[in-house]
Amino acid sequence: MDRLAIISGGSRGLGAALCSHYRDAGWQVVAFSRSGRGGGDVALDLGRPEQAARVLAGTLALLAEQSWDEVVAISNAAQLGPVGPLAGKGNAEILASLDVNVAGGIVFMNSVLRAFAAHACDKTLVNISSGAAQRPFHGWSLYCAAKAGLERFVECVALEQASSDHPFRVVNISPGVIDTGMQAEIRGSDDRDFPDRERFVGLKEDGVLQAPAAVAGIIARIVSERPDNGGRYEVADYAR
Repeated sequence: MDRLAIISGGSRGLGAALCSHYRDAGWQVVAFSRSGRGGGDVALDLGRPEQAARVLAGTLALLAEQSWDEVVAISNAAQLGPVGPLAGKGNAEILASLDVNVAGGIVFMNSVLRAFAAHACDKTLVNISSGAAQRPFHGWSLYCAAKAGLERFVECVALEQASSDHPFRVVNISPGVIDTGMQAEIRGSDDRDFPDRERFVGLKEDGVLQAPAAVAGIIARIVSERPDNGGRYEVADYAR
């Protein structure tokens, strides 16, 4: 079978683990990252959405010329910062965060939907979400807003895809707490900016953080089980 996995944020953390998982399973993997190195093989800066759209259009058009038995696209790229009360942030910081975490994610997912719209194969589009989409955190207003907004975006797109001739299955997956650079960034936050810091320090000290490879395997399993279009899935529910 000819199977294609398209992954954003593929150079480190969960993204790199997803790339490794699908490559090891015999899929052709095309990964995007700012560096274009490591797990990512195409340089893409989602912090510049208009430029990113051009890169995505060119790369995905070439892939769409081929015939595939299955296509899986995973929107994983995101950044945590800036951390701290919103009133202390300038508009430039705010817009830069929204470019990466909202506009960039939407551009990535829309580019995939458009490129493979005519393909009649099995197609799944995954948004990697977060518990931050479901509850507020002091100091994470922008990150929480982005994650919550993308979840609703995915739910809307799922409704639209349901009436398409060759629909994608579109889902949100929350991976839980993973032992990645983002968790290290959280633990390094200033307590004044992020009062919940000690709780995340405790997660590391107590060995609660999951290995990226283990989480990647569960995400791939969820996808392989043909999840409900528009559904939201928690990795923790499969790890028990």
